[in-house]
Amino acid sequence: MGGSGDGRQEPPEDEGNRWIENAVLLGFFAVLVAAGIWLLGTMADIRKVQDCAAQGRRNCANIDVPERAR
Repeated sequence: MGGSGDGRQEPPEDEGNRWIENAVLLGFFAVLVAAGIWLLGTMADIRKVQDCAAQGRRNCANIDVPERAR
């Protein structure tokens, strides 16, 4: 009879492969979340510049001013 009920266990190699696959998927998910956050920030910056230009203002680009040392 028995095909699937013979009590065999998975070899330890499969457990190691599962850990590697989970780590790769976790890394991919982290990169995907970081890319989404970056994209949202970039879209917000572009929206601010477009709103400024739509109001007829000039020099709407961000100007980076270094902070003074105290």
